[in-house]
Amino acid sequence: MHPLLFLPKPCHVWLSNDKYRRVIYKYGGKKCQTSHVTEEKVKVTFVTAFNKLVTEREEIVANAEMVRQTLCDTTELEQEKATLGQELAVLVEMTQNCIAENARIAQDQGAYQKYYNGLVERYEAAKSRFDEVTEAIAERSAKSERLAGFIKKLEAQNEPVAGFDEQLWGCMVDYVTAGGWRHDGGVPGRDGDAGVKM
Repeated sequence: MHPLLFLPKPCHVWLSNDKYRRVIYKYGGKKCQTSHVTEEKVKVTFVTAFNKLVTEREEIVANAEMVRQTLCDTTELEQEKATLGQELAVLVEMTQNCIAENARIAQDQGAYQKYYNGLVERYEAAKSRFDEVTEAIAERSAKSERLAGFIKKLEAQNEPVAGFDEQLWGCMVDYVTAGGWRHDGGVPGRDGDAGVKM
């Protein structure tokens, strides 16, 4: 298994109240002969993996920047959010006008209720999508910031790291899970997928 694919999640603490405390990591959703590993193993593997990145810094930085620009771009989402915001404003106004007109003019209440319910359903659907888009923008922006931090750290790292760095670990996980490293050697923009040839 390549060091950068070694990304299990902490899931269990054994003997947490004494000197033999151990954090156990498991692989999420993938079958593996090693069902869990220790925190110590994860940290050692991180050091190996990050130092591998340092030796090929220029290529990794260029690839990470491409991953950040392509997979963290929020332009289309921002446009959709703006469109949805306008739609919500229109639906609110239409609903208010509908209620005001029903109070002012006698009309078939069955038809009124049907129209009103339709407006409410449209509003709720648009609001649900608006919230999804807003969350997606926030997630992409946060990931973009973390990847930018990873790039900055990698550019400034002239020497191999000697020990585990939690911040670097988080940045590296973002890079790998965003598609920055593929075991089959793909290169983003050239093979139709994000990846860096190793």
